[in-house]
Amino acid sequence: MNWVYYGKLYTSKFQAGCFAKRLEQDAWLFGYNDPRIVEVYRSKKGRYGVRFLP
Repeated sequence: MNWVYYGKLYTSKFQAGCFAKRLEQDAWLFGYNDPRIVEVYRSKKGRYGVRFLP
């Protein structure tokens, strides 16, 4: 399995965390397959992103 990275990086961990929760909830609301793992990660330049396993 490979991680799927969302294309936007955020300046704060809080912003990335909010998007991660929304990603989980949108899949449930709209009937998509739920991602198995959703994770906030820190890039080498210090910004935060969201990745998940489909």
